Amino acid sequence: MTRPTVASRSDWLAARKALLAEEKELTHRLDALAAKRRELPMVPVDKAYVFEGEHGKATLADLFDGRRQLILYHMMWRWDLDAGCPSCALLLDNVAHIEHLRHKDTSFVAVSRGPWDNLAKYRARMGWTFPMYSSYGSDFNYDFHVTMDESVAPVEYNYRTKAELIAKGEPWFTEGEQPGTSVFWRDDDNRVFHTYSSYSRGGDILINTHNYLDLTPLGRQGHVGEAVHHDMYDESPEPHCH
Repeated sequence: MTRPTVASRSDWLAARKALLAEEKELTHRLDALAAKRRELPMVPVDKAYVFEGEHGKATLADLFDGRRQLILYHMMWRWDLDAGCPSCALLLDNVAHIEHLRHKDTSFVAVSRGPWDNLAKYRARMGWTFPMYSSYGSDFNYDFHVTMDESVAPVEYNYRTKAELIAKGEPWFTEGEQPGTSVFWRDDDNRVFHTYSSYSRGGDILINTHNYLDLTPLGRQGHVGEAVHHDMYDESPEPHCH
């Protein structure tokens, strides 16, 4: 990887001020995008999904835990590893203390199609304390386009059809498990509404490890698909996620 050039303090300061102007412009643009995101219409969720967690069965409304908003991360389940995808694990390792979210009337959960007993063991291995649920046996993953199986539902990922994904050169998104983030709203009558979902690189903003590394000369030093579980850095390489 190319190292930064060496410059005088005055030359560095001029370059830094020019970059600062671009950073401020991006910050304002992100603020505007966030406002538009909040203005998106909501879609009622009428299907009765059933999840399984450490306290047994739960509905989608139960996942709010009495709060108004729910942020739900769709964690890929790697059936070949009997574990979550390492890239998803990197993102979930970066989940902050969720009490800050709860103070803002917002719950956070991770949902995966891995069977609950397997998922519970994996959660303990990773040392995560935020709530996790299994969607195994329900239509949830298919309806929210994070499990691709044409025999169950038409393939759609990141708002593209199978044909569009193949034409774009991304055939790996047309089958199996994929990551995503969905947001839901609950009204006073306990009705649930879907407000937002993002997929693929839409999750980058949630990976603070990358945000920190983006501040450094060496940067991220690889692709998110090359991530490994935090307890496997000294072990044999794990098969990469796409």
